Amino acid sequence: MSTTATSTFTFRPLDPLKDAELLHAWVTHPKAAFWMMQDASLVDVERAYMEIAADEHHHALLGLDEDGVPAFLMEKYDPVHRELAGLYEPLPGDVGMHFLTPPTDRPVRGFTRSVITAVMAHLFEDPDVRRVVVEPDVSNKAVHALNEAVGFVPEREIQKPEKKALLSFCTREQFEAARGVAV
Repeated sequence: MSTTATSTFTFRPLDPLKDAELLHAWVTHPKAAFWMMQDASLVDVERAYMEIAADEHHHALLGLDEDGVPAFLMEKYDPVHRELAGLYEPLPGDVGMHFLTPPTDRPVRGFTRSVITAVMAHLFEDPDVRRVVVEPDVSNKAVHALNEAVGFVPEREIQKPEKKALLSFCTREQFEAARGVAV
């Protein structure tokens, strides 16, 4: 029996202490290898997300399903100050993004695509956001396909301290076109 994703998600700020146990299970799972926290302890996860919570340029949110249950992690950041500082020429209205879906033993068809679509729609709710930038590992082919499905266009490979990344951009118009929405 196959289940198909039709969820509507809401977002809430991540609470680094309250949500640390849940996040620890997500980020240390083998499925989350590209999150680069495989060997993190619970304290490491708490510390990492407390740093994000204290950072005015980086925010972590949980995506909640229609029952209010945490369904995924989303991070947004200012690429002028975090992650991509000095690695590309940012434009006004750029926002950086990461997302992570948790491991499951009962996959739902289309879930991850519905998550990235919800994340992008949430980011573009801010009228100041004109373009979303991502920098996934070059070998993460699954996320490259998802990014393309919502309108991202790869620009070039860049070398970050922790990985070789594929710098990609998605404007509001590209996102709407990918969703089939008239602009």
